[in-house]
Amino acid sequence: MDDLNTKGRIFDIQRYSIHDGYGIRTIVFLKGCYLRCRWCSNPESQEWEIQSMLIHGKPKLIGQDVTVAEVMETVKRDRPYYRRTGGGLTLSGGEALAQPEFALALLRAARDSNINTALESTAYADFATIEKLLPYLDQYLLDIKHMSAQKHKEYIGESNELILENAKKIVDSGLTEVSIRIPVIPGFNDTPLEINEIGTFAKNLGGVKRIHLLPYHRLGQDKYEGLNRPYLMVGTLPPSREKMEALLAIAIQSSGLECQIGG
Repeated sequence: MDDLNTKGRIFDIQRYSIHDGYGIRTIVFLKGCYLRCRWCSNPESQEWEIQSMLIHGKPKLIGQDVTVAEVMETVKRDRPYYRRTGGGLTLSGGEALAQPEFALALLRAARDSNINTALESTAYADFATIEKLLPYLDQYLLDIKHMSAQKHKEYIGESNELILENAKKIVDSGLTEVSIRIPVIPGFNDTPLEINEIGTFAKNLGGVKRIHLLPYHRLGQDKYEGLNRPYLMVGTLPPSREKMEALLAIAIQSSGLECQIGG
């Protein structure tokens, strides 16, 4: 099938983002995810099905079937900004790897238009799926949430062995821009020991460029009510700036990499 006619399901396109990759970017959020993080700020992304969600008391359908050509029509509008800032297209979700054919076609189309590409992903998929995307990627923004398989499964629903194996394979592929992103979640992974373990893992991978510490926030909490789902992190407070600065120092020390707070 021609790439431009490949269909997929998205739930949002965000223009003029300065996160999730270099420069000014357009982020395409794909529907569907294999994981169920307790703190997920996009719970509407998790299910493949098109859903109804109450927003400000009014129902809204979440999810839209589109072609690559339709998405690229929006993405191409901001090429002048990409050229000036080194920005481009970022695929996010959900988990873009849950729609591998669509993700691959989007990345190819961006490359054909000389647009920089990035993937924000958990790498929770067969490596054969990831491997097909790597030749069309400029940046891999890899979520590493915890080094303990047991705690990972408790808070996220799946163990972390596959993610950690794929992290090594992604770095070994020769992709030069791999960043590790750590969502800092109180009660889950916000201790010096836990950040130290992830930093050490990143250092030992041997090809990671930087680490981003992403502080927990509650901006997605109302979405759970809108989806008639319980929010499992009620009462959890975002980490203080002082706490984040202390964890940042540990990430720098353990990894020896460029580290920062935020995306």
